[in-house]
Amino acid sequence: MLSLDLSFYNWELFTSYILKGLLFSVQLTVIATVGGIVFGTFLALMRLSGKPSMVYPATIYVNTMRSIPLVMVILWFFLLIPMLIGRPIGADLSATITFIAFEGAFFSEIVRAGIQSVPRGQGYAAEALGMTYGQNMRFVVLPQAFRNMIPVFMTQTIILFQDTSLVYAIGAYDLLKGFEIAGKNYGRPIETYILAAFTYFIICFSLSKIVRRVQAKVAIIR
Repeated sequence: MLSLDLSFYNWELFTSYILKGLLFSVQLTVIATVGGIVFGTFLALMRLSGKPSMVYPATIYVNTMRSIPLVMVILWFFLLIPMLIGRPIGADLSATITFIAFEGAFFSEIVRAGIQSVPRGQGYAAEALGMTYGQNMRFVVLPQAFRNMIPVFMTQTIILFQDTSLVYAIGAYDLLKGFEIAGKNYGRPIETYILAAFTYFIICFSLSKIVRRVQAKVAIIR
């Protein structure tokens, strides 16, 4: 009969193995979210520009990234970038670049939908005041769009945090890797994987509750 013993899990184990991985997972999530939103906004504006020279490349990029499993993209970047630049860049940096490039495609669709959700009358009024396209987007459309997109951004960030476990494939020391190493050192691999799943659940469930509150506040502002 399978016997589970979680008594080995203590503060020393957490600080020695888990904390390092947790910090990397959180750091990767934050950097990929910020970078993905910036890159995604750029892609969204390209797709909404109406200029074929900008629309087609952005559309191809977004559709391609959204059609490929993230773990494959992680492996491609990890193996391809060193070949292109002639030197290794390490699993951590490779994972960061990959997540920004990949998540940018998903954030671009969120931004594009957010921009399109702003009533067109807002843009027409800005044009009537003599604003350029850039000023219209910067001062009128994007502020309203981003306010509407906050809950969706946060939801995508939760998914992103869960996806950081995939950097395990290239040997990066993330949260899951920390639990795996702890399991090997303490001879309790099954228990540590159960604890890893519980940790991911607690973090993501807590964040989802925050998203619901933010979503309710945004709805009131509307």
